[in-house]
Amino acid sequence: MNIADIATPEYIQVDDDERLGKVRSIFERENPKGVIVTNDETYAGVITERQLVQSHIEDDAKVSVMMRNAPKVGRTDDVRDVARMLVEGGTKVAPVFEGEDLWGIISEDAILEAVLDNLDVLTVEQIYTEEVVTLTEDDHVGKAINHLREHGVSRLPVVNESGNLTGMVTTHDIADFAVRTMERQQKGDRSGETDRMLDLPVYDLMNSPVETVTLDATVSDAVEQMFDNDYAGLVVTPDDDDRMVAGILTKTDILRALTYTEEEAMDVQVTNVELLDTLTRENIRTSITEVADKYQDMQVHHAHVRFHEHKERLRGTPLIQCQIRLRTNRGQVAGSGEGYGAETAFHVAIDKLERNVLELKGTRADEEYEGQLLRKLGEL
Repeated sequence: MNIADIATPEYIQVDDDERLGKVRSIFERENPKGVIVTNDETYAGVITERQLVQSHIEDDAKVSVMMRNAPKVGRTDDVRDVARMLVEGGTKVAPVFEGEDLWGIISEDAILEAVLDNLDVLTVEQIYTEEVVTLTEDDHVGKAINHLREHGVSRLPVVNESGNLTGMVTTHDIADFAVRTMERQQKGDRSGETDRMLDLPVYDLMNSPVETVTLDATVSDAVEQMFDNDYAGLVVTPDDDDRMVAGILTKTDILRALTYTEEEAMDVQVTNVELLDTLTRENIRTSITEVADKYQDMQVHHAHVRFHEHKERLRGTPLIQCQIRLRTNRGQVAGSGEGYGAETAFHVAIDKLERNVLELKGTRADEEYEGQLLRKLGEL
């Protein structure tokens, strides 16, 4: 299946010389998945709502300082290849080209709608994210923003003192609140409003009640639930208790599942590949395979590696955070680490990953074991 009939020529664009304040207003007013940035009518990049929330850039700055590159897609590219490009590019939209000309955009929603009927072969338990960052009702908005930025996520479940799920805070909630706050400031309200906003408890912003999905639900049902409520993710709860947080399922998790393969080489996805320096995708695959092959009875279905760049630098080399997550027949296992440069960060994370693998119940060393990949959505 290709995206010829999925992509759309309708999209919102702004010039790279425009003010960021205008882009914030666009997200507030029209709630697009992303905005295409052009330079003299030529494609230059994209801006997403998450970028705006996670930045400290003032509204008077130009769009060009925030836009990021997104993978260029051809109108007849395979849907699974496009899904991979969106996941690895960390974006919800990508420009679609016909030859050398910008034709339109493709969004994660458009892809999911197109493959919805195929998603009943998957259950939530097979693809959800088990490691989830939560907030308490008393945590302040500043902490929420820091968590969103640090973990590269777009939503944070909120729990009460008993650990029960009570709400959800998303990047959209914070962006919406920030726009309203800035509008009040422009009308002459008291100074220091921004600081007071950061000190507000997330209880004042969170959405409640929260849409949840159980582990045994089909992914197709979960996607329909997301579409019906205009959500990009759902809190996953145990089958017998909808108050407890077992994990989270996002549209990105589902796109990632579309890219599972049956190749002999382990299927590894890398988010923010532009941060790789001396490290290659093959280096990453080899290192993860070496870890997995040491343990019999642990079959790796899929590996996801995410890099995140901090502002701190050492002699020009940025501080990088690396997160590795494996989906295995014994559950999910992860490792993370930081270092100056992607290669250093990855090696710290891979060491942590192996220590965590050792803690998986029932795993033991076996150098002859070779991991096998999970077959998913073969009919696409």
